[in-house]
Amino acid sequence: MTRVLSTFPTRTSLLRIANARQRCYATAAESSLRTALFFPGHGVQRVGMTRAWLEAYPSTVRPFLEETDEILSYPLSKVIADGPVNKLNETENAQPGIMATSIMILRVLEKEYGLRTDEKIDVTLGHSLGEYAALVVAGYLEYPFALRMVRRRAEIMAECTRQAAQESGSTYGMMALVCEPERLESLIATIHQFLQPGAGSKVDSHEVPAIDQVLIANINSKNQIVLSGSFERIKQLLVQIREFGGHDPRAVEIKSNSPFHSPIMIPAMAYMRKILRDGPVKFPANMPCISNVSGLPFRSKDDLKDLLSRQAVETVRWWDSIKYLDQTAKVKRWLGVGPGKVGRNLVGKEVGRSFAKGGGVWAISDPREVEPTLRALEETEAEDISSF
Repeated sequence: MTRVLSTFPTRTSLLRIANARQRCYATAAESSLRTALFFPGHGVQRVGMTRAWLEAYPSTVRPFLEETDEILSYPLSKVIADGPVNKLNETENAQPGIMATSIMILRVLEKEYGLRTDEKIDVTLGHSLGEYAALVVAGYLEYPFALRMVRRRAEIMAECTRQAAQESGSTYGMMALVCEPERLESLIATIHQFLQPGAGSKVDSHEVPAIDQVLIANINSKNQIVLSGSFERIKQLLVQIREFGGHDPRAVEIKSNSPFHSPIMIPAMAYMRKILRDGPVKFPANMPCISNVSGLPFRSKDDLKDLLSRQAVETVRWWDSIKYLDQTAKVKRWLGVGPGKVGRNLVGKEVGRSFAKGGGVWAISDPREVEPTLRALEETEAEDISSF
């Protein structure tokens, strides 16, 4: 039975909200995007992350998990539920597992609470891997196609890492660098200076083998970036930055055993280009979705196929995405859906945990967060509409 909160909108009130939006905005092209839905990326996986949801909403969650296993012809739900940890942390399990859990939570919101994303959400985005869930929810990709694609892409990425490690004897992964906000632009410029051909960065650099290259994989916020590649090369780069570049960022190894968004992943980009060439991509879809590569909405079907493929090897411009939605599109409400709190922390860091009239940042990763979050969304949306 669908659960309806006393302050959560009925279909009538949702239609009233939609009509109010139409009166306020003459055309879709002129519309402000008021509510954004975002999804987390690799690293938030944990054994048992579906358990509380299965216990709370068995009639919705169990069929979804069975559907997921059937799509993959693989018992992914058992790996998520029971592990072991090292099995779940394998790229080919972690990535589809995170995506599936994110979509599962949204299914609960839709089926158990009557959430209509096409009426409540104006734009979607996802951090790295989370971009796939964002594309599914926005209507560009169907869940079965996207899940199989993510699984195969992850298998290729894992194999790329294994081959690179075998060839070089190095250990690969990702490392976050944290600095003062006013120093970030200079830090990035310094890194690019040291990563010229011969020091190793560009995807199209023939001077440096891919396995020896380091790349800025993520620009996550006003004071955090992530480097990807061989840890030996990353540590050499840090020495150069500290001794000759005038910077001393705090370095934190992140939860990844692969160098995502680096030249090592070129085979994954090639796979994506092939599978998307004639793949079932819908455009336009239900709402805009923000590209990690451009930091802007996908503009066309060809644009989506190109940027989603390149995302495997290029920098995730998360900070640019948030700035665009916050400063240009004037998004006021931010809802994160999926395991972990990383996504909410990154968004909240940039737009503030403001509860000013009509705005706020929330996330749902646990069943206990559902009702207060949906209530807060409804209350702030009503405040926002009343100010039109």
